[in-house]
Amino acid sequence: MSGPSLPEHSPTPVQPASGGVLSWIDRRLPVISGFRKEYIDFLMPANLNALWNFGAILTAVLVLMLATGIFLAMNYTPTASGAFASVEMIERQLPGGWMLRAMHMTGASLFMAALYIHLFRGLYYGSYKQPREILWLSGLGLLLMVMVTAFAGYVLPWGQMSYWGADVAGKAVGAVPGIGPTLEHIMEGSDTLGDIFIHRFFVLHFLMAFAIVAVVALHVLALHVSGPNNPGGRPVPAKESVPFHPYYTTKDLSGLVLFALVFVALAFLWPDLLSEPENYRPANPMHTPADIEPEWYFLPFYGLLQSVPSKFGGLLAAAGSILILFVVPWLDRSPIRSARERPACRMGMAGLVIAFVLMGLVGRHHAEGGWMIAGRIAALYYFGYFLVLLPLCARREMRQPAD
Repeated sequence: MSGPSLPEHSPTPVQPASGGVLSWIDRRLPVISGFRKEYIDFLMPANLNALWNFGAILTAVLVLMLATGIFLAMNYTPTASGAFASVEMIERQLPGGWMLRAMHMTGASLFMAALYIHLFRGLYYGSYKQPREILWLSGLGLLLMVMVTAFAGYVLPWGQMSYWGADVAGKAVGAVPGIGPTLEHIMEGSDTLGDIFIHRFFVLHFLMAFAIVAVVALHVLALHVSGPNNPGGRPVPAKESVPFHPYYTTKDLSGLVLFALVFVALAFLWPDLLSEPENYRPANPMHTPADIEPEWYFLPFYGLLQSVPSKFGGLLAAAGSILILFVVPWLDRSPIRSARERPACRMGMAGLVIAFVLMGLVGRHHAEGGWMIAGRIAALYYFGYFLVLLPLCARREMRQPAD
């Protein structure tokens, strides 16, 4: 008797993958080759200056903020009676808690500083122009998300400045005609600032941090699709480009080291420069601080809020100062990108920086006396730059051939 016959065509045995585990994974899910293409071999203009370091700095600080924030959230109590005490416990009893909070607070301030510099670079070198509109809009979306997250984080310690800053923000929202009281109630959750308000802002702060990571991924994707800009504002040929690694990885690491030195100095040597002494006292609704002011990175918008006679007008001006940035790609239609080749815009940008700083000083001095006049002049110049100067410069340059 003969045994059962074998099929004529038996399945071909699977051969072991060559090149190791990483090659086996990459043939099935090309994440490694994709990473190499987009972050190692990706061609970059060879003429990028130090302002291009701030993208890497922002990424590093964002990771630090997420890591420290998760550990802080594990020990935080989001109630009016327990918030301040839990922050005190973190700083005084939790091993290393004081360092975690110092890093988180310093990271918030330096993240906003780096973000403002990153935004200035985009404005100065025309990084918002075609085909980078999505890159610009996603970056501005990140700016708004970071500001909301920063304000929510400022409220959570529930010190004096936290409470009264939230009170000022609530009254500003309540000044919106018609729907203001409803919006204020949605924001605060009840007739008084308390448990519901803190709990909502704690959840908002936590969720927005991870939403920011998602939008950062979209922002980076938009950058890789449209390609990087450069100080000259002109397309750079391949022969004048270099791979991202090792040229810009080493450059970014050098920038991160310098940034880390500033970070450590502020966090551990001069922490009072970035903190408000009044916020080390528990929130007291019965005692109004002599000077209510937000963190330094909100002072320009606070100055706008105070410089306009009506609460609603001030709210419109403060919101409009950010929203106007969303239409800059359509206000500036000039074929010339970089302000290096636009003398009028270059001088206008210098005035814009001065106006922004001046609005911050107005917010610091509460727009009283001469500061009120200075604040209104700075506000007029700020909006005039975008609504008048940019369109006029673009009209004059429109007939010049684009390179």
